Amino acid sequence: MGTVAKALQLLTLFDRARPRIGLSELARLSGVNKATCHRLMSELQDFGLVEQLEGSREYRIGPAVLRLAVLRESTVPLREAALPVLQSIAHATGETTHMSAYAGGELITLAFAYSPAHGMKVMMEDADRLPLHATSSGHAVLAQLTDAERQGILGGALRRLTAETPTDRAALDARLAEVRRNGFAETVGTFEADVHSLAVPLFGQSGRCTGALAVAAPAARMTPDLRQTIQRHLTDGARRMTALAGGTLPADLAAIWQAAGWAGAEDGSRNDRAMETGGP
Repeated sequence: MGTVAKALQLLTLFDRARPRIGLSELARLSGVNKATCHRLMSELQDFGLVEQLEGSREYRIGPAVLRLAVLRESTVPLREAALPVLQSIAHATGETTHMSAYAGGELITLAFAYSPAHGMKVMMEDADRLPLHATSSGHAVLAQLTDAERQGILGGALRRLTAETPTDRAALDARLAEVRRNGFAETVGTFEADVHSLAVPLFGQSGRCTGALAVAAPAARMTPDLRQTIQRHLTDGARRMTALAGGTLPADLAAIWQAAGWAGAEDGSRNDRAMETGGP
């Protein structure tokens, strides 16, 4: 692993649960010796990517990351483009809708929308990492990767998060084969107990999977009718978001969705206008 990769690995250790990390813990978490870790963090600090808290040995993400995030969103406005679609799906299904981005072997929540229909709902956080092996979004993405890519991500032990988390590689491979056949991913209680989630993949200009679009609901509220409604709106939303990104759905996936009779982008847009105007 090169110097740049080691420095970037240190940045990935920060998250909402761990916004501040001391040098000793950084070294332990990264497996990099303390002297090298200090040198890398000092270089990151010089560029504003991290900062050390005054009067403390702890580090946190620095202000330069904000500039990069704003620059990225201004040139590739993923959140801006996604929010109207997410809000439309949340309104139509009555459940929490979210989009995640796949990059560097990780799946990160970029945007989400809640429905006012229910007081009890699945809660989300921006920038949360979604375990690829334990979420419907992760399964939707993994099903689109090559065998070599999946092996690189799933080569180690799979962490058990709930009693339903798939930790056996053969069983997970069987699930992913089913995802490819059905054209969508579905999990119940694999990441959070009593949460039922469905997801479909998103694609970019290169034709590669760039993330996932998902709806998560309390398992007790999921019915066959709601499940069908979610499937229809998710596939329509994925078509729209993929088109907005300049991407194209793989022909085999588009054929599966068409055979299932799920609405196309044109029908979905018409349905959205009907909801807004109250007309047909």
